[in-house]
Amino acid sequence: MKSIPVHEFLRNPEKYPAVPVCVVYGDDPFLCSNAVRLIRDQVLATADAEFGISRFEGDDTKLEYKDVHRELRTSAMFGGERRVVRIDEADTFVSKYRTELENYVAKPSEQTVLILQLKSFPATTNLYKKVVATGLLIEAKTLSEKEMPGWIVQWSKDQYKTPCDRIAADMIVERIGVAHGSGLIDQELAKLSLMVTDKKGITPELVEQAVGSWRVRKAFDMLDAILEGKTAAAIRQLEALILAKEEPIGILAQISATLRKLAAATELIVDAERQNCKLSVRAALEKAGVGERATNSSSKNFILTKTEKQLLHLGRLRGMKLSHWLLQLDLDLKGDSRSDPRLLLETFIIKLSTAKSQS
Repeated sequence: MKSIPVHEFLRNPEKYPAVPVCVVYGDDPFLCSNAVRLIRDQVLATADAEFGISRFEGDDTKLEYKDVHRELRTSAMFGGERRVVRIDEADTFVSKYRTELENYVAKPSEQTVLILQLKSFPATTNLYKKVVATGLLIEAKTLSEKEMPGWIVQWSKDQYKTPCDRIAADMIVERIGVAHGSGLIDQELAKLSLMVTDKKGITPELVEQAVGSWRVRKAFDMLDAILEGKTAAAIRQLEALILAKEEPIGILAQISATLRKLAAATELIVDAERQNCKLSVRAALEKAGVGERATNSSSKNFILTKTEKQLLHLGRLRGMKLSHWLLQLDLDLKGDSRSDPRLLLETFIIKLSTAKSQS
């Protein structure tokens, strides 16, 4: 059987019953852990299941193959039942005992299920080919930013019985990121599902209220303060981020996506005027991609209304300069300027947050 994507396995585990050798591999610890748990539960369904499992740490230098093999050949305490031998972080163990494992996969115990959890499992190895031929192989790789929103919508529905708006899923990814895999996002979904009070489920409004690490929320609060003209509040938010050891270039990265869309919308309005046409602020924002992933009209209206107010505060002159300012600030923070990075950010905040007459 070919390698199975972990999302397919987690949604339909009954299609893939546990076999004597199962390998779960990939760089997303949360998804790997869930897949391993489901395999274990398939094998050990009784109340005394914990008596039927032996667990090893594969990166333990003292672990030898003979220790694992002894457990693999040990009969279940209760006649007729299968056992589980689980090796976590098994990359080092597999590299060290590849030949022994290849031999075992060829003639495994029918009363024991071996679960290997690995970070990587090259398809060019003989062990991989043997597992593909007779075992169960599940790949649990970290999703990209493009793939993650779709997973969030489906996971929220499957695991928490809670609908999640697509634009809300996009906002979760934007605020949390994908660098740490799915685990942190799952924690947020668990929290959000408990906060839902109506059939709408997880909405952009709820995400804005509740999602993100303290630093992420501070960055977005700072951006809101900037675009509402609250200069002092924005500077205080920046100070809090700097004191929390947030890198200036990281702060800029968190707020630049929204600012680039405001710059693009301004350019669209100006281009339309040059052609003796009139383009409304809202229409320009839509063309710039604001709210494009919203799955319903209320979500889209929420995003557009908020961003429209922000662009009106920013004004035409600053909107036209914004792309250049963002590029220059990025270069300055990366070394083009000898000025203190904090001072560069403060200057940028003041440019954007003061009254339009001063642009």
